[in-house]
Amino acid sequence: MQSDNLKSYLHLHLIVFIWGFTAVLGALISLDAIPLVWYRMLIASVFIVLYISFKKFSYKVPLKALAGFLFLGLIIALHWLTFFKAIKVSNVSVTLACLSAGAFFTSFLDPLLHGRKIIKYEVLFGLIVIFGLGIIFRVEGNYIDGILYALSSAFLSALFSVANSKYAKIYNPSIISFYEIFAGVLFISIYLLVTNSFDKAFFTIKASDWMYLILLSSICTAYAFIASVKVMKFLSPYTVMLTINLEPIYGVILAVLIFNEKERMSLAFYIGAGVILSMVILNGIVKYYKK
Repeated sequence: MQSDNLKSYLHLHLIVFIWGFTAVLGALISLDAIPLVWYRMLIASVFIVLYISFKKFSYKVPLKALAGFLFLGLIIALHWLTFFKAIKVSNVSVTLACLSAGAFFTSFLDPLLHGRKIIKYEVLFGLIVIFGLGIIFRVEGNYIDGILYALSSAFLSALFSVANSKYAKIYNPSIISFYEIFAGVLFISIYLLVTNSFDKAFFTIKASDWMYLILLSSICTAYAFIASVKVMKFLSPYTVMLTINLEPIYGVILAVLIFNEKERMSLAFYIGAGVILSMVILNGIVKYYKK
């Protein structure tokens, strides 16, 4: 069991690194947030169906679980919509740094939804992460809209992680991922139909965008989504969420390397990011010694 936990933790770090690259792809793709997420989820659904067909998994799940998957599909779609919208109105660095608030939200949502006691050091670490976020908020006042979108995305991400963790321990990760991502496509499609947004411009996509979308949908969504659900079998929602706080670190480094000056931030911004990273490391140390 301890070996499974270690493998899952290392696997989670690889997934988080991939998610950090997701933000870079979001900035590279010229599409607005809604069509971007719709194409991402649609193409990812196809990849997951191909994988399920190859593995010959059964799609059969209880009706109650299916309803839960559909609801969480809406949550993950909203999370990605607010995430990419934040990137479009600010930049990768600000968006990823603000996602760190997810740990603070998780420290309350996990006890609320699962009925366990609030762990004091989780709340403390979450508050310190918020302090790091506050530093960023103060020095990057030009990106208020992006910060608010990113904070909404962080809350939705925390809600999704906490609620999905109970399903991850019971059902096949590939089947969970298929229903949730397909549900996201369904809900966004309904919105697009109601608003008459399925026009010629919606389906006009540049060749470079197709390349980035396929990479985003396959490696960064289909693979990473299934793998993230799988590691939830062995790791707590809080550990998953706090480790995801490394996404800003990975993503910001990649963004600076790729976009150069556009992503270079003030010293105070990196101090705030450093506070976040230190909490991720400290959480791992505390959990190790408690075991």
